[in-house]
Amino acid sequence: MKFTKMQGCGNDYVYVDGGKEVIAQEKKPELVRRLSDRHFGIGGDGVIFINPSKEADFEMEMYNMDGTRSEMCGNGIRCVAKFVYDKGLTDKTTVSIISGGSVKYLDLNIENGKVSTIKVNMGAPILKAADIPVITDNPDGQVVNATIEVLGKEYKMTCVSMGNPHAVVFMDDVENLDIEKIGPYFENHERFPKRTNTEFVKVIDRKNVEMRVWERGTGETLACGTGTCATVVACVLNGLTEDEVTVKLLGGSLKIKWDREENLVYMTGPAVTVFEGEVEI
Repeated sequence: MKFTKMQGCGNDYVYVDGGKEVIAQEKKPELVRRLSDRHFGIGGDGVIFINPSKEADFEMEMYNMDGTRSEMCGNGIRCVAKFVYDKGLTDKTTVSIISGGSVKYLDLNIENGKVSTIKVNMGAPILKAADIPVITDNPDGQVVNATIEVLGKEYKMTCVSMGNPHAVVFMDDVENLDIEKIGPYFENHERFPKRTNTEFVKVIDRKNVEMRVWERGTGETLACGTGTCATVVACVLNGLTEDEVTVKLLGGSLKIKWDREENLVYMTGPAVTVFEGEVEI
């Protein structure tokens, strides 16, 4: 099977052209786990199959490294756009990609015939508790600066879905956070019926924040595109930043804007091809 290893701000996945490499659905979870293994496989935060689609230009079929499906990946979808343009699967500089039933629109910045950066319309943030989902006393309301207890300590979280669930937790120090210890407890907390991604965020000023992320089904990653979008929405809801923010991640920076008039979140960032190869499956 031919594959391409790509990364966006260090959030790395194995990409497979699903139009050429046909693999039975029931075999994909185990294959994903094997390919994602950084010691015995190719290595990555998961595997993304790029498929033909009737609803959009392409479909992104995304798997976490543990073999579970995920609805959306902001860094991943930028890499999908680079993949299809650089490989000549499209000549469009605005492409539509469906993932988890939701269509996203991406504007491609071309340099020397290749995609360098991509601006993604990530859609409207989902703020209703029941739709995120997160269990709360008011399922029709928002979860903003709400208390959650983890390992005997109380934290304040703001919950947002960008097609997948996020709990954003503001802290004074994220650099020294023991994320490996508390991350799994947030992810699997009883208040999140579908588990959750958790962003631990330090506000630097009204235009810059620092973020670390524990991703559902993967663990800590160097970046999370939907997580940066959820973070900026949470920042605005709590009155901590402007509507346009640079989010500094372990793997780089992403620019996020919540256009509140349109109620749309835009993400701009890089996509990089690391290497290509062929693996026996």
